[in-house]
Order: sequence, then structure tokens, then C-alpha cells
Amino acid sequence: MARPLLFEDIEIAPKTECVMPDPVRLNGLSSAASALQMMEHRQQVLANNLANASTRGFKAETPFARMVGNALAVTDTALDTTAGTLSETHNVLDVAVKGEGYFVTQTPGGERFTRDGSFTLDAERRLVDSRGNPVLGEDGPIEIKNGKLEIEEDGSLKVDGRPVARLRIERVAKGVSLKHEGGTQFVPDATRQVVPPSERHVMQGFVEESNVNTMSAMTSMIDVLHRYGAAQKTLSTLDSVRGIATTELGKPS
Repeated sequence: MARPLLFEDIEIAPKTECVMPDPVRLNGLSSAASALQMMEHRQQVLANNLANASTRGFKAETPFARMVGNALAVTDTALDTTAGTLSETHNVLDVAVKGEGYFVTQTPGGERFTRDGSFTLDAERRLVDSRGNPVLGEDGPIEIKNGKLEIEEDGSLKVDGRPVARLRIERVAKGVSLKHEGGTQFVPDATRQVVPPSERHVMQGFVEESNVNTMSAMTSMIDVLHRYGAAQKTLSTLDSVRGIATTELGKPS
């Protein structure tokens, strides 16, 4: 009679490691296509800058290339916070900040920074920005009564010589790039801080123009067009070579 099979008689195969497949490697076609997408985005950024060359308080975005993944290039942007030219308007409600600092406004999405000091009064005589958002003072929205309005260098507002409010002027830490929210609005960073009144340089009757350099923007757009055309030609050539390799090299001699 045969001996019954015991557990010790079972031979267990050694454990094997799971080997992941190698990542998909890039080829010329994918690299060229990535370059086209990168330059399309770059052109959009430059075109937006150029379109806002006359927008008061606008800050240009500087596009730059960044490598991701398997050496694919994408376009990112950095905010150019360089001050624009200050233009005198003689309008008592126009205000500009010379040096660092932003006005603070109340929008439906929360508080926002802006350098556009083209202010007006709404139906309730509140000081508002060009979008109709209330401009904030140290005690909230600013209401201005009838009378002679004076805005001092520290942001204090006086009507007929009597103090009524003081503008909130804030800044962010050195090296921090604000998020651009379209137009002249910026999302405050967590490092935001009040600019002390003694360090402010608020100018009544002036506005800050856009900091876009139109000649530089146009030159960059032309350069991108040339590079885009070269990338298209490369993509077309690689596609032709691939077609030849597929249809001709496989034929029997």
C-alpha cells in the first residue's frame, strides 16, 4: 500500500520578485509634439501680455521652460512685479503706490491685491476699483462724504481736513510670487503683511501703467513663431521617415 502524501513531500517553488516594465521611452515624434504644445502656451502668455500693454496696474507674466517626466518640456510662468510707469492724471480718486505694496479689495472670491489705483465712487459713495469691488481701509470698505478729498503719502484719507480712513497697503515676503487671477488682481499669499505707514509712498492723482514692454513682447512672439515652424518641420520630417521605414524597409528584396 502506498504511503500517504505528507506536507513535507510538497516542493514549494522559490518566491520570485515582480519586475515592473521599463517606462515608455520618448521618441522624436513625442518630443517634437511636446515642443509644439510648449510653444503654443508660451505664445498665449505673450499675447495676453501684449493685449494688456495699456491696462493700468497690469503685471506681465514671464514664460519659461521646465523639464518634467522623461525630459518633456512644458511652459510655466513667473510674475514680473517690476513697477510700471507712474502717470499723472490730476484725478483726486486716482492713487498709485510708489515702491512695494498693493491695495486690498473685497471681491466675491475674497480679498485680492491690485496695483490698479483707478478708483471711483459707487452709488453708496464707497471707494471701488475698476471692477466695482470695494477698496478696503484699515476698518473695512471706505465711504467718502462730499467735500475736498486729500490722500496723504501714508494712505490716510481726509475730507475737508478731517481723517476718514486709511488705505490698507500690504506686501508679501521677498521672493514670493503671487498667483495672477486675470486682469490686475492677485491672490494674497500666506506671507502677506501690512506695510507700515512710515514706509508707504502713496501718490494721489497718479496711476501706475502696465509694466509690459511692447517691443520685447512682439520680438518674443516672432521668435516663438520661428521656433514653432521649425518644430513643425521636424515633426513632418520624422513622420515621413517613419512612413518610409514602415512601407519600404519591410518589402522583400
